Amino acid sequence: MVGVRALLVAAFTTMVAVSTTAADWPSRPVKIIVPFGAGGQSDIVARIIAQSFSDTFKQQFFVENQGGGGGVIASKALVRAEPDGHTLMITGMATNILAPALQKDIGFDPIGDFTHIAYIGGSPSAFVVHPSTGVKTFEDFMAWAKTVPDGIQYVSPGVGSGSGSVAEFFAARSGIQLVHIPHRGGSSAVADLVAGHVKMGSLTWSTVREHINAKTLIPIAVSSGERISDFPAIPTFKEKGYPDVVTTVWLSLSGPRGLPDDITKKLNAELNRIIQQSPLEEHLKRDAFDIQLMTPAQVTQLMKSDYEKWVPAIRQALKIK
Repeated sequence: MVGVRALLVAAFTTMVAVSTTAADWPSRPVKIIVPFGAGGQSDIVARIIAQSFSDTFKQQFFVENQGGGGGVIASKALVRAEPDGHTLMITGMATNILAPALQKDIGFDPIGDFTHIAYIGGSPSAFVVHPSTGVKTFEDFMAWAKTVPDGIQYVSPGVGSGSGSVAEFFAARSGIQLVHIPHRGGSSAVADLVAGHVKMGSLTWSTVREHINAKTLIPIAVSSGERISDFPAIPTFKEKGYPDVVTTVWLSLSGPRGLPDDITKKLNAELNRIIQQSPLEEHLKRDAFDIQLMTPAQVTQLMKSDYEKWVPAIRQALKIK
């Protein structure tokens, strides 16, 4: 009887502690982990969100970059964090779908070890080349690839990044040889490319858009389902005969497993509000993001469905056993 009473007291104490934490949240600065280096799409979006959340919740939200391992290092840090709403992370296609596809023993459950809070949106990836290559079209690119027996070197934001995975998936499907030169973020990758140190890149549209405008990079194709309205001359991989190379490197906001429901709902409602307003909406639209409002349950379902679609396909294409 004493044992039962002790268990009931312990359970009640835990419930009170959780509800108090949720009611008082945020009681101290909130960290938003970004799984890639500064200057890339995840980082820029996270900083806009952090400023908006700081204004709304009257507490500091700050960004901490934890690059490396295609997002695995950052994901493990989040999974180990207390589920009290003071540690969040920019998650999504790269961290929760592609990294597990490329690394089978990843050390965490990309669906169950997280509380998936809200959908931010997704930007397509683009193949781009340095002007010195003389390559101007998709057909030029494929012809060039066949003349480089050891493979074309290309930059991406990192191992396990969405854009890097698109390149590897396309290479497997098309039969061309590509050699990955991973970076720790999109900004350093595109700088290397624009400088001409490497002649090709597979990067998010947001990273390359201004360089395409300035003609310092030449676009080859994009991974969106349709052509980007502001750049109608750039073809999609789909229309060039690769209908399965259609994806956006979408982003979401997540916390550790067990995040209290009321904190999750507060964050979801606020993020859904600010993605419909400047400056975040303006930034996302400029970078061809597909903006959708989702509940936490819908984000979790998206994670599950994309995991089931992409993980087996990527492992098969890249012969990962």
